[in-house]
Amino acid sequence: MSESVETTVALWIWTSPEAPASWHFLTIEGEAAEAIRATALMRRLEGGQRRGWGSIRVTATIGETSWQTSVFPSKESGGYLLPVKAAVRKAEGLTAGDKIAVRLAY
Repeated sequence: MSESVETTVALWIWTSPEAPASWHFLTIEGEAAEAIRATALMRRLEGGQRRGWGSIRVTATIGETSWQTSVFPSKESGGYLLPVKAAVRKAEGLTAGDKIAVRLAY
C-alpha cells in the first residue's frame, strides 16, 4: 500500500427486511473516491487482476484505531463504501450520524 486519502464523512446504517443485522458504513466520495478509482484502474491495467465486486484492499484509520478491510464501489453514490465494524465503533465511541475523519491507505 503506497497511497492514501483522508476525508470526513457521516457514519450511516444499512438495514434490510431480509437481513436482520445492521451494517455501518462510511461513503467515500469526491476527490478521495476519484483517487481510489484511479489507483484501482492502474493496478488492473498493470496486473490484469480485478478483485471481487471491484473492491480495493485498504488499511483504514479512525482516531487511534486502524484495521484492514476493503472498500466497495457504490452505484448509488459513484464512490466507495467502507464498512466500519463494531469493534472500531466501540473503541472510538462512534454512532450513526457522527461526522468521522478517516484515512485510507491502499
